[in-house]
Amino acid sequence: MNPVIMHVNYGEVSFDSFGSNTIDDICRMAAELGFDGIEFRSAPPKEFKEMPFADFMDQIAKGVKEYGIRMPIFSIGLPNSASADKQTRVEDAEATLKKVQKIHDMFGTTVFNTCGTTILSKDPAVPGTAMESHGSGAATQEQWDCTVDTYQMVAKGLEQMGVKFAFETHMKYLHDTPEVSRKLVDLIDSPNVGINMDFGNTVYFLKHLSVEEAIDLYGDKLFYTHLKSSVAKPGGGRTPTMLSQGEINHRTYLKKLKQIGFEGPIGIEGNRPGDRYWYAKEDLAYFKAVRDAI
Repeated sequence: MNPVIMHVNYGEVSFDSFGSNTIDDICRMAAELGFDGIEFRSAPPKEFKEMPFADFMDQIAKGVKEYGIRMPIFSIGLPNSASADKQTRVEDAEATLKKVQKIHDMFGTTVFNTCGTTILSKDPAVPGTAMESHGSGAATQEQWDCTVDTYQMVAKGLEQMGVKFAFETHMKYLHDTPEVSRKLVDLIDSPNVGINMDFGNTVYFLKHLSVEEAIDLYGDKLFYTHLKSSVAKPGGGRTPTMLSQGEINHRTYLKKLKQIGFEGPIGIEGNRPGDRYWYAKEDLAYFKAVRDAI
């Protein structure tokens, strides 16, 4: 049965920080609710920005041990992966691999969520909600080439460690749509670099593949998944919702994953303010009900 992962943002007070919550609180929350693991960020939140990386990892290790979190997953980005400066990209790759090695040694983590460089339209008149005009829609050939080169450097280290990176399909990155994400991992051409399917991000594009089409496209490059949902707003844009209340049919999503024999982790994400403990409880209950019914 697929490990079920609680995204750390269920335990965060704001979207960018743990706020008054502690790592211990988040680990206890995941265990109480019945998640198998937690997807942490790979750097301390901004309130704790002075905290050394080693101390941050030690706090996570303490909570993981205390509450029996059996699958810690980490999101680790390479913000300079599309830089035109080769040395900057080399340093980014080397620093990333050091973090990955540390995390792998401490927790045995073998699947990491990853994101490259944020790419925005150079036209200031383009709104941030026009997703098609950012990310791959704004990327230059040089940014493509540099991103591929950077991740090929990283992939060599991943292969030696037996660790996989999964590009999250995410707006405003080169890997924003299913088609482009598949193209990117094919160009990198490593068995250890694949895709984290976040269909909750894909639906922010006006035209996109269906859940089934996206899964077929990813094929054996599908390493991880994120589940979240939303509804379209009349004036444009979308409003995040609980899994059971949004427009994404997760019954179809999970049925297709089962059909292809997907055995990787399934992450559930709480990308909205409010009582996130309750949201996590409700989302997990909905997920388990649908999973067990298909």
